[in-house]
Amino acid sequence: MGRITNPYILTALACTGGLLFGFDISSMSGIISSPNYLVYFGDAKNTVECPDRPGALCNPGPSADVQGGITASMAGGSFIASLFSGLIADRFGRRAAIFVGCCFWILGSIITCAVQNIAMLIVGRILNGMCVGLCSAQVPVYLSELSPSRIRGRLVGCQQWAITWGIMLFYWVSVGCGYLGTRIDGEQDGRGTASFRAPWGIQMIPAAILMAFVPLMPESPRWLMAQGRNEEALEILAQVHAKGDQDSPLVQAEYREIKQNIEESSGEGTGYIDLFRHGNAWRTHIAMFTQIWSQLTGMNVMMYYLTYVFQMAGITGNIALISNGIQYVINVVMTVPALLYIDRWGRRPTLLVGTTLMTVWLFAVAGLMANYGHYYPDSGNSVVRWKVEGPASKAVIACSYLFVASYASSYGVVSWVFVPELFGNRLRGKSNSVATASNWAFNFALGYFVPPAFHNIQWKSYIIFGCFTVAMTIHIFFAFPETAGKTLEEVDEIFESGIPAWKTKPGSSHLARDIEAVKAEAAFTQQASTPGSDSADEKELK
Repeated sequence: MGRITNPYILTALACTGGLLFGFDISSMSGIISSPNYLVYFGDAKNTVECPDRPGALCNPGPSADVQGGITASMAGGSFIASLFSGLIADRFGRRAAIFVGCCFWILGSIITCAVQNIAMLIVGRILNGMCVGLCSAQVPVYLSELSPSRIRGRLVGCQQWAITWGIMLFYWVSVGCGYLGTRIDGEQDGRGTASFRAPWGIQMIPAAILMAFVPLMPESPRWLMAQGRNEEALEILAQVHAKGDQDSPLVQAEYREIKQNIEESSGEGTGYIDLFRHGNAWRTHIAMFTQIWSQLTGMNVMMYYLTYVFQMAGITGNIALISNGIQYVINVVMTVPALLYIDRWGRRPTLLVGTTLMTVWLFAVAGLMANYGHYYPDSGNSVVRWKVEGPASKAVIACSYLFVASYASSYGVVSWVFVPELFGNRLRGKSNSVATASNWAFNFALGYFVPPAFHNIQWKSYIIFGCFTVAMTIHIFFAFPETAGKTLEEVDEIFESGIPAWKTKPGSSHLARDIEAVKAEAAFTQQASTPGSDSADEKELK
């Protein structure tokens, strides 16, 4: 089998890394409230026979702190791996980072599938997280460097779409596997382990598929040119952008622009410290906060812990599982508009509209819980201590769904597209690794913080996230420039020119001008090489 060159097929394969990210999120959200999980990983001295289901075992499960540690362990592994992914990607190539990530995923999945205790579960999730860290940092870089500029946002944004598909698919896989083993009165009896071992084993399959196809995926042409492998880079540009035509004006214009950019920056530093030198500090701060704000919207908290929100709203059992699954369907469907229009709308408007809507829904949930909820210490779950009843509970769920829809159609996609566009070729791999590490650092902190927050301050948690979304809206307006419709090399000019972020607009790419220049040059060369053809000046002399 030869090299795969169709940009859409390449995107589908590379974004399997995003699929794994989604798997890891829902591998917990679909399981953490199940009786088998709660009994197996809860403190054994708290295990008793369920009073309302004779023969079944009950346990409140791990404490809020322990469950926070289990959930956050994946983010801890992701932080470590994403921080150093730039070293692997810059030294060995973007594909190498993805391949190494697959190895970590398979090893982590084997450990979690064979889990015997909480420590083993945490180790397995750390290894899974290292895969997610590598892929979440370098798949967007790989796609941004390989994609045609006119559809770059759409293709790189597929990383987020793959995450949403992974979340939804694996959630329903987890729900389906929940029926494995003995059930009493329609619920797990608390005595089996197949219900969580099976999905944690199944999640190895996509990683194995991606690992098999990585050797058939072309390397980033920009990385190849940085290594001096110009002929190979030109060949890949032609195959991906022009069906193999190396003389295509588009390919020649892109090739020259990349080559010029690499030559002009050849004397500049390429280390992590250089991200904070020579005028790069402003870009680095934007890249990091793009990912930090992504976490502080509270979206991943929703993904991990919405099952607790349903318990607060008094929804339990199979109805809770179905209600929880609906948000994942919404997440998948509402990501599509952003993919289709992100290159037309631009990055800034998409972000600003999304953060404004998320602010509304967060404060609405807080208000509903505060006014219509009450303290509820006997929920049977060590995390949930608040309950909302009646019509207000349905309003809380509706606002939660609207929040998911707002995030999916805005920040979810743009956060992965925007960061790889900010830096030039020499620092792109490392800048994206640092930005993604920031994402995972806050993911880790929030994963550990949210269970105790739900336990201690209940609805006030939403006030905190609402304040964050207000702050990020202001920050985006004044600091985040527009990058849509520009080549990666042209984005450098935005920062070098000092144009205020709010004055930048989509489009105005120089590439069209460069293509016309290549066409004119080719026409002149052809005319000069045609026998008997004289230039206008030569004819005048004659």
